[in-house]
Amino acid sequence: MKNSWLTDFIRLLFPPCCVVCEDALSIGEECLCLKCLLNMPKTNYHLVADNELEKRFWGKFPIERASAYFHYVKGSDFDKILFELKYHGQKEVGEYMGRYMANDLLVSGFFNEIDIIVPVPLHKKREKERGYNQSEWIASGISKITGIPVNTNSIKRVEANSTQTRKSVWDRWENVQNLFAVVSSSELQGKHILLVDDVLTTGATIVSCASKIMEVRGVRISVLTLAAA
Repeated sequence: MKNSWLTDFIRLLFPPCCVVCEDALSIGEECLCLKCLLNMPKTNYHLVADNELEKRFWGKFPIERASAYFHYVKGSDFDKILFELKYHGQKEVGEYMGRYMANDLLVSGFFNEIDIIVPVPLHKKREKERGYNQSEWIASGISKITGIPVNTNSIKRVEANSTQTRKSVWDRWENVQNLFAVVSSSELQGKHILLVDDVLTTGATIVSCASKIMEVRGVRISVLTLAAA
């Protein structure tokens, strides 16, 4: 009771704000206010077979299904979600958004038959600089809703590629070759793996990671990102 009173008092003095519109959040709201949740430019790709996102991977690796939660449009208010998550240290935003996303996709059967969630790894140097891997936090939120375990030990990033920002499409593909290595194939064998990342632009990083995983016997791969350009 005492802790509840103290929490309410602190919230009154320093109300948490919506990541998108920066208005004060109401009791029960986390990360985003209800208005911004309702106005989010959702893709609804999970409701469409052979959707636009899946087609980006055709001919690159065998993909089971793919979706992204919302459309990434540079300069839009909803870009703040990614900016706060990646550059302002608000790693909890990843978990909140992972839970929101999983709740929306759950009833569609998107997670059916998926065995493990694998967040796309950062290189150790990049993760140390940032303090966390944002994709792991998104994966954690998804796991809390679906009950599907997260695996962060079976694949690692072995090259610290330069940032993809401002690179051409061709340069982005060149920039992600041979970035990943499988550390423990036994944990992946025969599994249906959900690859999770924060934002998908060309898909080059996902393809690089998936191509390495496909070397493991019997795997199937689906993809889910928080946003997609």
